[in-house]
Amino acid sequence: MSATRPPGERAARDGAPLWLYLTALVLVPLLGVAGLTTVMVRSAVVESGSAARAAAAVGTVARLDAARSGVAHEMIPSLALTVIDDPASATELGVPVGQLATQRTMTLAMIEQSRAATDDALAPAGTVDSPTLADAARRVAELRALVDAHDLRVDLLYDRYLALLDDLGTAQREAVGAAASEELPAATLAATRDVQLVGELVTAAIGQMPTFFGAQLDWGRSGDFRQDWQADWAAYTAAQQVMGRLSQDSLREEWQAVSTSPAVTSVDGVLAAQAGDAAATALPLADLVRLVIGTSARDAALTDLLDSAAERAQDLAAADRARATDHRDLVLGIAAGLVLVSLLGALWVGRSISGALSLLADRAEHVSQGRLVDVPSVGPREARTVSRALASAVAGLRRIQHQARAIARGDLAHPVLDEPLPGPLGQLLHASVEQLVDTLRQRDTLQSALAHQAAHDPLTELPNRAQALSLVTAALHRGRRTGHPTGLLFVDLDGFKAVNDGHGHAAGDDVLQEVARRLRDAVRPGDVVCRLGGDEFVVLVEEAGSERDLLGLAERLIAAVSEPMTADGSAVRIGASIGIAVCRDADTDADALIAEADTAAYRAKHRGRGRAELFDEALRLQLSARSEMEAAIVAGLAAGEMTLHYQPVLDLAAGRLEGYEALVRWERPGVGTVPPGDFVPVAEESSLICDLDRWVLHEATRQLAEWRAADPVEPGEPEPTVAVNVSGRHLADRRILADVTDALAASGLPPRLLVLEVTETVLVNDPVAFTHLAALRELGTTIAIDDFGTGYTSIGQLGNMPVDTLKIDRSFVASTQPGHPELVALMIRAAHTFGLTVVAEGVEEEEQVAWLRDQACDQAQGYLLSRPLPAAAVAALRRPAVPAGA
Repeated sequence: MSATRPPGERAARDGAPLWLYLTALVLVPLLGVAGLTTVMVRSAVVESGSAARAAAAVGTVARLDAARSGVAHEMIPSLALTVIDDPASATELGVPVGQLATQRTMTLAMIEQSRAATDDALAPAGTVDSPTLADAARRVAELRALVDAHDLRVDLLYDRYLALLDDLGTAQREAVGAAASEELPAATLAATRDVQLVGELVTAAIGQMPTFFGAQLDWGRSGDFRQDWQADWAAYTAAQQVMGRLSQDSLREEWQAVSTSPAVTSVDGVLAAQAGDAAATALPLADLVRLVIGTSARDAALTDLLDSAAERAQDLAAADRARATDHRDLVLGIAAGLVLVSLLGALWVGRSISGALSLLADRAEHVSQGRLVDVPSVGPREARTVSRALASAVAGLRRIQHQARAIARGDLAHPVLDEPLPGPLGQLLHASVEQLVDTLRQRDTLQSALAHQAAHDPLTELPNRAQALSLVTAALHRGRRTGHPTGLLFVDLDGFKAVNDGHGHAAGDDVLQEVARRLRDAVRPGDVVCRLGGDEFVVLVEEAGSERDLLGLAERLIAAVSEPMTADGSAVRIGASIGIAVCRDADTDADALIAEADTAAYRAKHRGRGRAELFDEALRLQLSARSEMEAAIVAGLAAGEMTLHYQPVLDLAAGRLEGYEALVRWERPGVGTVPPGDFVPVAEESSLICDLDRWVLHEATRQLAEWRAADPVEPGEPEPTVAVNVSGRHLADRRILADVTDALAASGLPPRLLVLEVTETVLVNDPVAFTHLAALRELGTTIAIDDFGTGYTSIGQLGNMPVDTLKIDRSFVASTQPGHPELVALMIRAAHTFGLTVVAEGVEEEEQVAWLRDQACDQAQGYLLSRPLPAAAVAALRRPAVPAGA
């Protein structure tokens, strides 16, 4: 007997041993634990760093506020001293000479006190100090030298102080923004935003007294300073009004105490009186000095409030940092424990099942080679379960073996053949013939069901559009043979969208089912009710009789549909508008008859809904004109009659060209310029709009690529984009992705420079279009919602939409109705909240540009900035700017 193992046995011994698989099984989760631990630790480190940076930024806010307050309080007595020490200036500014000595003593004391406070605020606070504070200290020293030496006129000295205050205020806002931009827990972020609110109040309070002082002094510029002070006073009062949004109760209580304190109310009362009276006279110098002293007390109280807010934010940030550090240590400890437990568990599992599986593998190898050996049940519960299953399989195979031997011997009467195999397999063999018969019957039933589904609407069980066309075609053929007219009623529901929007789609389905039942009950025997889709139905009437009969039937249908009904547990009421078309000749086909009835239904809706209209000669002429227009559009596209005009879109902040919107124009030979409102709606009613969109995509991208090559922008400047309007029909077409990629490939234009504009109605009502839009955005193009505000999109939906830009409709931008400016401001803020760029359309007045810029609107377009221009004219308009007067 040879000692060499058979080939099958050698093959069974090949491959990795069990311990290797167990090792891999353990290593995979361990690697996952390690990776997850790394991510969590890194997250904790990032969270700790964010908290530290936020705390530092909040501290910087407090220091900058103290510095700005000190400079503001030092500025006014310094200006007063300059006036007092210059008799000519004092006389020119109307300061009584007899008060100069008294006022000079008081002013010097105020200067000494304010300078000490400013020096404390500007003193270095560590090894690394703010460059802004260091620069401010240098500039303050220069200004003090000029004040002490009387080397600068009072108005010039005022301007330099004001510039320093503006720089400190800008640095303070940047520090607040840096703190608020960190990824922080909700409580800390809310506290940081509290710092921002209080900081804006303090900034407004500190900034108003210098401009008020300038407005009080009559040096020829008081009118400008009064305007500046009025603006600062408005900013201060506005900042007071939003203090109610403070998130911390204690801080709100502290603000309530500060706002009602004499230090605040006395100063605010004087300033409010000055602000409210346009004819108010300037305060005497003594009163002005007392007001300055009072302002110092008020600003100190507000600064203390800011210090409290900053301290709370810093404490929360420090607590966040400590929690992040503790979380990191906890994660590391848990990860180490998991690794140890996993290793010990793997060792125990390996030892417990290795022996049992080895024995089971040996028996399975014998069975696989056709040797039906006994299989013992050993090892863990799972291994025993597998052993018993294998033993049961071996028993079944032995019974099959006995049956096979009986058949091989020809012993077909042997009792073993009557013994079915246990389980489903034995039952399957016994019932194979019966199952075959059942299968054939099921096939016939399924074919009938599929045929019915192909011809009927699944919701209402009415014939669908395809079946309706077939039925109308057959009826027309019969009508031609018999000479009887064929009537078609197009039923379009009124108010169905409100049911869907107000009660949900389940209620809408109930309404459609009830309408289908009512229509079936109201028509004559032999008339056929079909559902074309959505809320549109048709009623086919053979041997229609007179038009009066059809009108009577239509009125009965309208009455039946208009009865109250219950949908999904809610009482609803809808109506119907019906169009009637009658075929009396041999030239009308099914599509044409449905189109005629649809046109009549549209007129019924237009004339007030809830009525029936007959298709007449006027509507026939309208359809004929539309057909002619469609043919002319096809010919115009083929003949190159279409052109594009480009309307610039401008950046309001930078005053530079941001891009263009491509607008189609048609110069029709023999007709002249065809307004877009005459031919675009016609194209949108058919697939022609897809052809028109496709042409605009290719032409607009080609033109921008040509401009881009001929006149490249300077390095670092943004490149202009081109916006193309895409219709809802085209966006729902499966070829839209290919159309956009083909246009980009043909022109060589980067996707980021193409903006696709769609209406908000398309986004809300068409899920397929929504999916295509998301894919186009993934391609790299920019997506814009056009004419926002005219549809039904909720502002809260913006965050879930695949869009980048929101274009506010011109009707809101130009509106003077009460509430519309606030609505536009709300749109801008909401869009910015979701990271969207905002474009204002239809800007035609300089005041609109100024207002939009104040509201932080990003871009604008309109006749004030530029009309749509031909390509040749746009090529010369490479760097337009927002009007200087705006």
